[in-house]
Amino acid sequence: MDDLLSGALSRLDEAAKHVEVDSEVLEKLKYAKETLSVRLSVRMDDGSRRSFPAWRCRYDDTRGPTKGGIRFHPSSNVEEVTTLAFWMTFKCAVMNLPYGGGKGAVKVDPHSLSKSELERLSRAYVQAFAGMIGPDRDIPAPDVYTNSMIMGWMADEYSSIVRQPSPAVITGKPLPLGGSLGRDDATARGGYYLIKHLEEDLRLSGSARRVVIQGYGNAGFHIARLLHADGYRIVGLSDSRGAIVCEDGLDPQAVQTAKERGGSVTAYTANGARAVTSDELLGTDCEILVPAALEDQIHKGNAGLIKARVVLELANGPITPDADRILNESGVIVLPDILANAGGVTVSYFEWVQNRQGYYWGLDEIHERLRVIMETEGRRVWDMGTARRIPMRTAAYAHALERLSNAIAAHGTQPFFVG
Repeated sequence: MDDLLSGALSRLDEAAKHVEVDSEVLEKLKYAKETLSVRLSVRMDDGSRRSFPAWRCRYDDTRGPTKGGIRFHPSSNVEEVTTLAFWMTFKCAVMNLPYGGGKGAVKVDPHSLSKSELERLSRAYVQAFAGMIGPDRDIPAPDVYTNSMIMGWMADEYSSIVRQPSPAVITGKPLPLGGSLGRDDATARGGYYLIKHLEEDLRLSGSARRVVIQGYGNAGFHIARLLHADGYRIVGLSDSRGAIVCEDGLDPQAVQTAKERGGSVTAYTANGARAVTSDELLGTDCEILVPAALEDQIHKGNAGLIKARVVLELANGPITPDADRILNESGVIVLPDILANAGGVTVSYFEWVQNRQGYYWGLDEIHERLRVIMETEGRRVWDMGTARRIPMRTAAYAHALERLSNAIAAHGTQPFFVG
């Protein structure tokens, strides 16, 4: 996992080659501001007590309170949390949100817990990190294997600790508890708006618009649904248990229904759909590949298989630096995670704003606000990349770095103090 963090930092170094930035800025951005590691002690249903490692990282708060999800996953560790917080710092800067980057995790398999144990674990997390989070300091949200109900438990626990209702402490909550409309498909919808805005630039306006989606969870399902409704043909899908392809196209809702019934997308066998390996899925002829699973899914061992012209990263860090170079040399355009999947944090920002002002927006207004931001920042990144002839990932990091650099330099750097 150290490789994950070093890979992320290498993208910072690459971006710094393309913008004027003081060395102090890079020094500040190479290290997390604050990381807390704890062990959560939880009483289990059988009366025993178990402890779970947990972390929260506030990477940088120069542009505002830190923002980032909490994941419950058996493979989580502090290096992963730090890397995700680093990515969130740049993601918020790309989207011009008044946030820094944060992240949290518990090393646990949530599927092994009862619902009561899951609630106790969620509340224990807030008890441990109550001094670190807060509506003006660090605002968590859902991530891998956490959901709106877990966020509701956490917000309730925090409110109990501070003895006042504090819905703005956490986003991704259920609607009756101060959640926002539009949060369920925000990550996918942001990616969809980006694709639609750049269709002509990406040469996707013709009839051949085939899509392969790796990872058929929330984001994967919703991007499939949105693209399918817009006339794109979904020719391949996968989840953690298998993959299917169908040259004639898959109906996202029909596959989702089969998955809910059979536990995997491979349960769908209609219309000539057939099971394939993960490598065969990546090698499927298509115009757009959407990685929507976990980190490092596309690496130097399989990047050469990809035939897509465009990769839309809805997952965080799905492509390793080695794979990035292979794809760039092959002419594949990668729309990077810190831009492509930023719809989630953008609508989380909307929720935070609504909580603080006590006034809630309609769904159409939320969609329109998201569309405008995705198009505005997407166009800026695209224009920077094409003008400077650099990959879109480098352009996105450079775009974010300019904003972060301006904010850090506004406090004064060496030339100011010795000039």
